[in-house]
Amino acid sequence: MALVAAAAVGLAVPMQPRAEDDKGGAPSKAEPIEITARPIAHFERGRPDVKRFGDLEFRGGLVLTSPSTHFGGWSDLIVEADGSRLLAISDVGGWMTADIKYDGTRPTGLANARIGPILAVSGRPLEDKREQDAESLALVDGNLTRGSVVIGFERLHRLGRFEIRDHELRAPTGYMKMPPDARRMSANQGLEGVSVLRAGPLKGSIVGFAERLTRGSGYHTGWIWTGGEPKSFQLRDIDGFDLTGAAGLDDGSLLVLERRFRWLEGVKMRIRHLAAAEIKPGARLDGRILIQADSGYEIDNMEGIAVHRGRGGETIITLISDDNFNSLLQRNLLLQFTLLGNKAENASRP
Repeated sequence: MALVAAAAVGLAVPMQPRAEDDKGGAPSKAEPIEITARPIAHFERGRPDVKRFGDLEFRGGLVLTSPSTHFGGWSDLIVEADGSRLLAISDVGGWMTADIKYDGTRPTGLANARIGPILAVSGRPLEDKREQDAESLALVDGNLTRGSVVIGFERLHRLGRFEIRDHELRAPTGYMKMPPDARRMSANQGLEGVSVLRAGPLKGSIVGFAERLTRGSGYHTGWIWTGGEPKSFQLRDIDGFDLTGAAGLDDGSLLVLERRFRWLEGVKMRIRHLAAAEIKPGARLDGRILIQADSGYEIDNMEGIAVHRGRGGETIITLISDDNFNSLLQRNLLLQFTLLGNKAENASRP
């Protein structure tokens, strides 16, 4: 009943992600794609003049659509260091690259977009949902022209290293050792958040979070790969939110994206900041909430988070949502915020 009412007034109510919601698929080879972007001028629907939300300031957003049946299901993204370009992955085994266009600080569209399949070691496209379900993405080194990334997959839980050449994602060069606890992750609640620590004694270490692996402890499970070995740490489970993304700041701290969906209350989104000094194997963290939003805001099934620097040195957060290829009820959103002057921002300045 609530779903019907929300649809009738034009509000998108995200459905809990399920395999059967995925109706699209990746193309068999890389190809150009047309993307239409409708601007989102205000983040909170009832207060169009408000720009600040918690520790973030809204810069602008886009509702992304495409005539291509391959477009959708975006689970995570990387934004180039200068904000000019993005790489996104989908949970049907696809990737997309595009230039981000701006009017001043406000994003206005995506141009020169290409879409292609995530490949197996053999060079073939991943063949079935169990292989294809890419959920997390992080840049390890280089950039989106020539670099390397890690991609976390669920269902067949694994963390792979992939090369980027000429703006395209190539075949994996190998897979990292998974923790024993990975066997306890649900098929559809695997490595949803992956990032790289950018500073500190663990600089360069890869961090990963399960979407939901609490085992009644009241804490989510994460891992830090040091010397190739995954070592666990924990993040407090607050109000039953799932972990859906992670991004590293320049000071070695982390941003964690969270999502909660209930049919009676709709969807919620939250971002927490984890201080650099507290991130280490064996730690139990609470983090600090930077922003929390519900269905009264322009959010959807928010799954991906990335950070880059603005021209003035400010930290800019980009979020992307997964529409589950369900255009009737869900949307592909791209949202950008400035992280305002606070402990996280000041510490991350060079």
